[in-house]
Amino acid sequence: MTTASGGEDALTALTSLVRDDLEACNRLIVERMQSPVALIPQLAAHIVAAGGKRLRPLLTLAAARLCGYRGQRHVALAACVEFIHTATLLHDDVVDESALRRGQASANALFGNKPSVLVGDFLFSRAFEVMVQDGSLRVLAILSAASATISEGEVLQLVTQNDTTTTEAQYLQVIEGKTAALFAAATRIGAVVADRPEAEEEALDAYGRNLGIAFQLVDDALDYAAEQERLGKTVGDDFREGKITLPILLAFERGTEAERTFWRRTLEERDQRPEDLAEAQRLIEVHDALRDTVARARHYGDAALAALGGFPEGPERQALADIVEFCIARAR
Repeated sequence: MTTASGGEDALTALTSLVRDDLEACNRLIVERMQSPVALIPQLAAHIVAAGGKRLRPLLTLAAARLCGYRGQRHVALAACVEFIHTATLLHDDVVDESALRRGQASANALFGNKPSVLVGDFLFSRAFEVMVQDGSLRVLAILSAASATISEGEVLQLVTQNDTTTTEAQYLQVIEGKTAALFAAATRIGAVVADRPEAEEEALDAYGRNLGIAFQLVDDALDYAAEQERLGKTVGDDFREGKITLPILLAFERGTEAERTFWRRTLEERDQRPEDLAEAQRLIEVHDALRDTVARARHYGDAALAALGGFPEGPERQALADIVEFCIARAR
């Protein structure tokens, strides 16, 4: 798998399209993560200011512009979306005991688990403060529901972890919760601030939800296929943690009984040897599990594109369409 420059070009184009809004959003993020308790901005800055593509707030900004919105409410709400996302990252890294995030030491590795959890709580609280200041109960309902769904998805992932009897339906429920829900909320609120009809809200929700599923499917494929530099994390993290993802499900379903015994030993019993990751990668490759996972991502990507069909043609719609390719092209 090699990086597709076209995908990166799509992200650059989207960023350029909403550059002024994004810069205002970034200023607000830095401003609202301040606190007289010095450890809070120090830890928050480590993860917020250290990078990431800002994909979710970019989607909010672009969706609002797509709907013809010319005010400024979407800037603060995009910051809310990023705060919610960042809070979940802080919590996830503690739960997963991750040492790396975006290619550098994770906050929990540097500051410890307790500060990471508490600062995650702080960022969630900041997000809701900004939402209340926006004053829209509709926006508050959408983003609060998404926050609850994210937590449900993460808990469901804990329940299915290390369980090779997990079904594809359960797996999809996990990623719809932990990833797609925030993508859907991020794009939907673009229509809400623009006071667009319910049908446009639903279309942008469908766009974001399908894009989020495609994004996570590719992420799960990359965990078995990509270099650490591109992933920003150690390859094989999902394997070591016993996470049941689609590449595993496909390889398990298509494998021999001896191969299933391997998966049960390594994922359920957590009896892993140094050579096991390479064997897992080999089995996934033999059974075309990566190829088919990416093909599934393409299916959801196509559904995301279809959801944009009712919006007027223009740079915003094109940028949102191209970002679908960006998400999938990471797997090439």
